[in-house]
Amino acid sequence: MTAVTSERTRRNPKELARVAGAGLIGTTLEFYDHFIYGSAAALVFPKLFFPKDDIVLATILSMVTYGVAFVARPVGGAVFGHYGDKFGRKLVLLWTLSIMGTATVLIGCLPTYQTAGYFAPLALVVLRFIQGLALGGEWGGAALMIAEHDPQGRRRGFFGSLVQVASPIGVLTANAVFAGVIWALSDDAFFSWGWRLPFLLSTLLIVFGFYIRRTISETPVFEDMEGHQDHAPILDTLRDYRREVLLAIGSRMGEGVIFYVFSLFILIYGPQQLGITKSVALTSVLMGAVVGVFAIPFFGWLSDKIGRVPVIAGGATGAAIWLFLYFPILGTRNPAFIVLAAMMGMFCQAALWAPMASFVPEMFPARVRCTGASLGFQIAGVAGGALSPVIAVWLVERFNTWVPVAIYSALSLLLVVISVLIVGETSRVDLRDRDEPEPVARPLPGVRPSEQPV
Repeated sequence: MTAVTSERTRRNPKELARVAGAGLIGTTLEFYDHFIYGSAAALVFPKLFFPKDDIVLATILSMVTYGVAFVARPVGGAVFGHYGDKFGRKLVLLWTLSIMGTATVLIGCLPTYQTAGYFAPLALVVLRFIQGLALGGEWGGAALMIAEHDPQGRRRGFFGSLVQVASPIGVLTANAVFAGVIWALSDDAFFSWGWRLPFLLSTLLIVFGFYIRRTISETPVFEDMEGHQDHAPILDTLRDYRREVLLAIGSRMGEGVIFYVFSLFILIYGPQQLGITKSVALTSVLMGAVVGVFAIPFFGWLSDKIGRVPVIAGGATGAAIWLFLYFPILGTRNPAFIVLAAMMGMFCQAALWAPMASFVPEMFPARVRCTGASLGFQIAGVAGGALSPVIAVWLVERFNTWVPVAIYSALSLLLVVISVLIVGETSRVDLRDRDEPEPVARPLPGVRPSEQPV
């Protein structure tokens, strides 16, 4: 532990809480921007940005544009992670927030298919890709900002979970804004101009978030690193830490699948397959997000007490069991049961999601931590979150039953359990000690040991 790190920790014990609060606010705003697109992709874009001849095809195409962001997220994770490892975590947070906000506001200004033809969905895809780039860089910077302010890990799981709780808060805020607009306007007004309001609101939120983030300090672990501008984090990660990246993908992928099965998918499956009203579907998503707001910090705290592996593996097991109860409960078409089913699903998901902001960074050394953690986390988002909505819609259309969706989701959770067991427990890892050991000099051939250079 360097003198700088120890002095900062001793001098300002409340610094971690302040950094965590600033990270929570900024990441929440980014997830708000991300999830208002998800709501619009389910409720608005199939009607306004694609031909109306086949509503099922239009819905699938809309969900594909939603998944474009997940394809972009590993690219954003690699690019911003690279610069985060070279120039600092704080710089990444300021850039990602600005880029995300700009793209979101522009989506709210786009012309529709009726007005601009194929330019409309094309522009939608481009801006969604830019959103994905920003969110891909956001998570790594925010997670490391908190984790590296608590290098010994006494409260790293709990405070790291505040980055993760930004996701349900973003869901809650995005869907609440959409629900409010739907409630306040007629259908004609909503589809004419009202759907744009949640996107345009991002202007004010991003300015506020940027101001908050400028007040936080760089992490002491990064400041203590020497020569961090003289290496190539992306190349180093791909050359030396492929195993860790693959395990990070496996540890997180199942969470992405069940998140979208328990939240976004219900907005499609409920109204189209079961005849559930949009208001009931939205209410279930909102109440599931409320559960996440409280459950995620709890599971983050629990991961500090009993370890990351028991929490993640336990959550995966519970979610796998719940999947085969969840869909039959939806089939009752009882609004109260549907809401409760979604709430329980998101409680299980919280156990997988909460420890990720600490568990994944703990797998990498400081000099490639932002790149490695971002790549593993975001590639898992492609394999899980990006593909799961499209796969789930296709499975239901193909087999006319929910069972294949449940099996597909359960298999992804099995991969989670296997991966975290291979990684092992990381909650007591000291992030200052995760740099590689000094290279060992190899003996020169033909030279006696006593004459080898030191």
